[in-house]
Amino acid sequence: QVQLVESGGGLVQAGGSLRLSCVASGRTFSTYHMGWFRQAPGKEREFVAAISRGGAITNYADSVKGRFTISRDNAKNTVSLQMNSLKPEDTAVYFCAASTSEVATMTPVDYWGQGTQVTVSS
Repeated sequence: QVQLVESGGGLVQAGGSLRLSCVASGRTFSTYHMGWFRQAPGKEREFVAAISRGGAITNYADSVKGRFTISRDNAKNTVSLQMNSLKPEDTAVYFCAASTSEVATMTPVDYWGQGTQVTVSS
């Protein structure tokens, strides 16, 4: 069993930055690909970014490429998402996810965090 706890969400103006963090419980963190998804009101949850078990491979949704950076620290059981040049359309609840399937899609997800709200004002 893995528990994921996100932090770092908040309200920011367009063009600003936020850094999300997710801390995982347990001793098996390095066996999971880790990722971030988001869900805006009235929309389906969508993939944002993922990073492989050792951190060598990353994958991003086209909508965030060049603006968001995913990273992980296996010694601290932490995965982070640095979000720069934020846009109002980035407003959503962001979820941390752990998966043992392929890092390209993170499908299916084995564990979800509870989510953290990110709001970008125009």
